[in-house]
Amino acid sequence: MTVEVEPPVPPDGPQEAPAPVAAELARPALTEGSIPGPEDPITPVPAEGPPPAATRWDGAEVTMALPVDDTSAVSVAASAPGPVLLPPPPAPHPVPLPAPLPTAVDPVQPLRPRGVTRRVATLLGIVLLSGTAGGLVGAKVAADSGTAVLPAPVAGQTSRPQGSVAQIAAATLPSVVTVRVKDAQGSGTGSGFVIDTNGHILTNNHVVSSAASGGTIVVQLSDGTQQDAEIVGRDTTYDLAVLRISAGGTLAPLQFGRSSDVVVGDGVIAVGAPLGLEATVTTGIVSALGRPVTAGDGTEQSYISAIQTDAAINPGNSGGPLVDMAGHVIGINSAIARLPGSTSSSGSIGLGFAIPSDKAHATAAQLISTGKATHPVIGVKIDTAYDGEGVRVSTKEDAVTSGGPADLAGVRAGDVILRFQGRVVSTPDELIVAVRARDVGDQVTLEIRRDGTTRTVTMTLVAAGG
Repeated sequence: MTVEVEPPVPPDGPQEAPAPVAAELARPALTEGSIPGPEDPITPVPAEGPPPAATRWDGAEVTMALPVDDTSAVSVAASAPGPVLLPPPPAPHPVPLPAPLPTAVDPVQPLRPRGVTRRVATLLGIVLLSGTAGGLVGAKVAADSGTAVLPAPVAGQTSRPQGSVAQIAAATLPSVVTVRVKDAQGSGTGSGFVIDTNGHILTNNHVVSSAASGGTIVVQLSDGTQQDAEIVGRDTTYDLAVLRISAGGTLAPLQFGRSSDVVVGDGVIAVGAPLGLEATVTTGIVSALGRPVTAGDGTEQSYISAIQTDAAINPGNSGGPLVDMAGHVIGINSAIARLPGSTSSSGSIGLGFAIPSDKAHATAAQLISTGKATHPVIGVKIDTAYDGEGVRVSTKEDAVTSGGPADLAGVRAGDVILRFQGRVVSTPDELIVAVRARDVGDQVTLEIRRDGTTRTVTMTLVAAGG
């Protein structure tokens, strides 16, 4: 079943910022140009100053199924980047989430039918008179008994335990920013977060892509100050972009966790600016892993083996961090599901999707180093008209790239791929997402069928265009 999804992109129009967050982070200085790893501690300290089927903003629909004509898993070219040394992220430490708080709503007043005005007025007069009489009696009693004394308020909670949502939010919010974009078509809002001490900020490509060829990008920090930002690099395949602002040394980066260690049921916290409401925190769990999600179209198609969560994610959350209960980033909020057949945005329906941090961490390092990111391929073109079991390699002459991984492993035009790394693949999008979730140089296995015979082949993934 195809579930339509949309990246929660920012709403049109400027938004008023809520009060700035009163906590900021104190962390030790990091090696210049590095993205923080597990050993860098997080210590919250007081701040010195006072402190939504829908469409993307560019009109493109977002679905979990690949377009039938897509073969970009083997055709995207990229340059191999220079290396950036990054510290390894830590393992998450899940703890139970507290029960969700009720949401306050304003009551809706019903319309009053004609013909009952007099009765309502009479009843109202009775109620008012009764209230007056009761008030007179109450005043008499109060006068006879003296001034009423209420119990004194007790002291509120002054500290939050380590690992609580409140503590994690206080440590995370100062490093989360709001990204405001303006171009000839309008404006929008997304989220992002600081990833090193050099002013680099990670966000979604679809948040800033409209400004890539003309437009402005402004980053609003947690204290309300704003700075112009420039695009360091962006990648459409993974829907990621890195920005840079000048206030690098004054910002505390968030630490990356290992998304490969995440399991279904882990508690998570989504942070960002949904609907332009900065510094918003929502909670939930990891509800599924490895969910194949594709977004965009044409040259802006992205492929995500996503973390699924029920934490509320809405337009404007795009690019914000999904953190575990240790405060480590395990995903980048990127898309939300919508009801099949719907034509307008419905906001969060409890199905949000995040780019795993392992892929985001590696891609960010490549974008900072070279402005580009590499994508693994197996070197085949897919027959998108095939609707049988598995995924069939095209029968055209150039279906298998000469000298590519599949060619060297013995894959031929017309072969049917049944499994990738032991996992059944039923559609082209599942295969493409599975391949893109790996890294260049990884050794993988394919189970293929040819002329009724099934066999397993092994190959090493190479970079697209390499």
